Amino acid sequence: MAHLKLNLPRSRYISRRSVREIRERLIELVLLLAATSSIATMIAILFTLVSESVVFFQEISILEFLTSTQWTPLFADAHYGILPLISGTLVTTAVALSVAIPLGTMAAIYISEFVTPQIREIIKPCLEILAGIPTVVYGYFAFLFVTPLLQKILPNLPGFNMLSAGLVMGIMILPFISSISEDAMRAVPVSLREGSYAMGATRWQTAWRVVYPAAISGIFSAYILGISRAVGETMIVAIAAGLEPKLTWNPTESAATITAYIVQVSLGDLPHGSLEYQTIFAAGLTLVLLTLGFNIAGHLLSKRYREIY
Repeated sequence: MAHLKLNLPRSRYISRRSVREIRERLIELVLLLAATSSIATMIAILFTLVSESVVFFQEISILEFLTSTQWTPLFADAHYGILPLISGTLVTTAVALSVAIPLGTMAAIYISEFVTPQIREIIKPCLEILAGIPTVVYGYFAFLFVTPLLQKILPNLPGFNMLSAGLVMGIMILPFISSISEDAMRAVPVSLREGSYAMGATRWQTAWRVVYPAAISGIFSAYILGISRAVGETMIVAIAAGLEPKLTWNPTESAATITAYIVQVSLGDLPHGSLEYQTIFAAGLTLVLLTLGFNIAGHLLSKRYREIY
C-alpha cells in the first residue's frame, strides 16, 4: 500500500505530461492542415488555369497573345492580344498607388509617431472601416460622384475613365497600406528613437530619417499588398473605367482591365468550352503571373532592406 502511495504522484505527472503532448500534437496537426490546405488551394487554382489555358493556346499562338495590340475575342473579326487589358490594369493600378502610397505612408507615420495612444485607438479603426466597404459601393461612388467632379476640371473627360476608377481604388487600398505600415513602424525599437532624440533630432526628423528606414521592409510588404489588391480589383474598374479593351496609357480614357473582362465574359451566355470562353482562363493566368511577379519583387526588396534588431 505504501508503495502505491509513493508512485501515485509520478503517475499523475506522467498522465498530465501525456495529455499535454497529445494537445501539442493536435495543435501541430491542425496548423499543418491549415498550411497544407492553403498550398493545395493555390495548386488547384494554378492547375485549373494552366490546363484550360493550354486548350486556348492550342488555337491561338502565345506570340500573338503577348504581342498583338487588339483584344476583340467576342467580335467576328477576332483578335487575341492581351496587351490592351494589361495596359488598363497597370494604369488604374498606378493611379491608385499614386494616391494610396503617399497618403497611406503619411497616415502611418502620423498614427505611429505623433498621436497619443487614445487618439490612435480612434483613428486606426476609422481608417480600417474603409476596407470593409463593398467595392461595388466604391464603384458607383467613382462613377456617380468622382467622375462628374473631375469633369468640371477636365471637360473632355468621358463618363468611363481610368482616372476616377484609379483614384477611388487608391482610397480603397489606403487602409491596407496605412495599417500594415503603422504596425511595422511601431515594431521599431524605442532605443532608436531615443538615440535620435538624444542627438537633437526633432520628432519629424526621427520619424522620417530613423523610423521609416528601419521599418522599410514591413512598409514594402504593405506596398506590395496594396499593389496586389489593386491589380485584382474588379467592381470599381468594371463600373467606372468601362469595358472597352483599348491599348492606352492615358488615364483620362476608358479601358478594360483583366478582371473586368473576366466578369464580362463570365456573366454572358457564351457556351462553356468555346474558344471565346477559354479566353478568361488565359487572362486569369496572366493576372496570376502578373501578381506573382509583383509579390516576388516585393519579397526580394523586403529581404534586401530587412533590419534585424
